[in-house]
Amino acid sequence: MASFSFGAGNARKLLTIPLYAVGRVATALIPRSRDEWVFGCGVGIADGALEVWDVAAADHQKAVWLVGSDAHAADARARGIPAVTKHSAKGFWRTARARVVVVTHGFGDVNRYGVSGAFVVQLWHGIPLKRIGIDSAETTRLPSTVSKLPGAALAGVLISFMYRRATARIDLIPAASHLVRGRLESAFSLRDSAVPVTGEPRVDVLSRGTRAQRRKRAIDQIESVVGAVDGASLVLYAPTWRDGAVDPALPSSDDWQRIDTVLKQRDAILLVRSHPLGAGDYAPGFSTGRVRSLGADSVVDVTPLLPGLDALITDYSSLAYDASLVPMPTLFFAPDLEEYEDRRGFYGRYRDVAGDNWATTWTAVIAQLDLLLSDAGEHDRRLELAQRLSDRVHLYDDGRNTDRVYRAILAAARLAPSTKDESPKGSR
Repeated sequence: MASFSFGAGNARKLLTIPLYAVGRVATALIPRSRDEWVFGCGVGIADGALEVWDVAAADHQKAVWLVGSDAHAADARARGIPAVTKHSAKGFWRTARARVVVVTHGFGDVNRYGVSGAFVVQLWHGIPLKRIGIDSAETTRLPSTVSKLPGAALAGVLISFMYRRATARIDLIPAASHLVRGRLESAFSLRDSAVPVTGEPRVDVLSRGTRAQRRKRAIDQIESVVGAVDGASLVLYAPTWRDGAVDPALPSSDDWQRIDTVLKQRDAILLVRSHPLGAGDYAPGFSTGRVRSLGADSVVDVTPLLPGLDALITDYSSLAYDASLVPMPTLFFAPDLEEYEDRRGFYGRYRDVAGDNWATTWTAVIAQLDLLLSDAGEHDRRLELAQRLSDRVHLYDDGRNTDRVYRAILAAARLAPSTKDESPKGSR
């Protein structure tokens, strides 16, 4: 499984300072086009970038997707999307010439050395529960091997300076609600006008069509990856990223046996999706059709699959906010809450999202899951909690977030006026 940490990434960033300097000079000399766009996404041809791509392409914008692997290039070809390798000379040129740069994770989604001077749209990849950006010391952390060296303090200051300079280049980042807007403004140190409340393009798929249509579409996609589910209840376990460290909630062999027993009793299937940048082995250690992998290697973007699920188990992942929009019951499992809060911190209190009875052991999670799958009253109670959470963080649920974001880009980049009416959140 792939693993990544801020420390390792920041150490590499220090080594590439000369390339940033060359890129800054080059972008000052290379004239930007008036209408070209480049797109990139840290996980592939997916997420909010793909939603905006579809709208921009339908509007006949000149655009190209920058890819970082052969697999992503193949996916782009299959979708009919013109693509260029982001680390190539052509990738740099297209980024340096682009009027609009659209990313979901960071400037590394495209060619990071050619971004300066473009109109930058940062779509981000989820409503933050844990602190992100400059709100978290984790963002600018250096690896322990570097922090012990002479001059480490200066290196830390330099990384912090580089990060703040980078976030200052963001021209637009959409927010799901006014509550979320405040978090993004703080995390990226942005002015109010750069964070319009439009809703997130990445979750439009959770509002398009009827509930029945969304569920069928999602289950069909799930079965194409994990095999037939034969009407079983589907539960997703999705722990969040721990900066490259192994997940402390990995089930023991006894835990796996108890999980399997409850799944059989309640005719349910557990779909395991560890974080694509995390580390840890989630194999049960015995043969069972009740536990199946739904990893990022087989499903790049899990959001469209949420309507096909019956419950979510997670810790600090933004998926809890996405699941609330379905809406779907969520069980919160936080075995390392104090440590995680000390290291990363949260926006608000954890209990404001998770309630007061989050689990700290698999024994507790299994008991809660058993009750959820067997008691209609418990199911409805957790469903109501999810609906309340959605009402707090999602202003829109009309499937038109992408349209609003696209019009906001055109208006802010002075490419075209925005004239269509908005529809606030209403009935599902």
